[in-house]
Amino acid sequence: MPKARQPNSPNSRYREAQKLTVLPLEHNLPVPELPAGRDWSDHERAYWVELWETPQASQWDDSTAGVVAAVVVYWSAILAGTASNAQHMEYRHLVKALGLTPEGMRTLGWVMGDE
Repeated sequence: MPKARQPNSPNSRYREAQKLTVLPLEHNLPVPELPAGRDWSDHERAYWVELWETPQASQWDDSTAGVVAAVVVYWSAILAGTASNAQHMEYRHLVKALGLTPEGMRTLGWVMGDE
């Protein structure tokens, strides 16, 4: 006789689906300062602000700033045509990890609010 399913067990394969976090379409959280250590171009500064104003940024904290800065640097290199294959790959991984892609949002259990 097969074992009974135990959906409440933390190790169960049959746990109920992950609960979703509904992201606010707008938030009023402050945009952190860009990290020191390099000169940021105007388009990099604009992209920095754009990223921190996304619904996903409502789930980030200030410790995410370094990762977001790396995204900005890789994005800038990609647009300039100077990015290495490693930078392209790292950019894809980071935007997914930050929930900036549909796949990343699914992985994190995030959905956009409808208000």
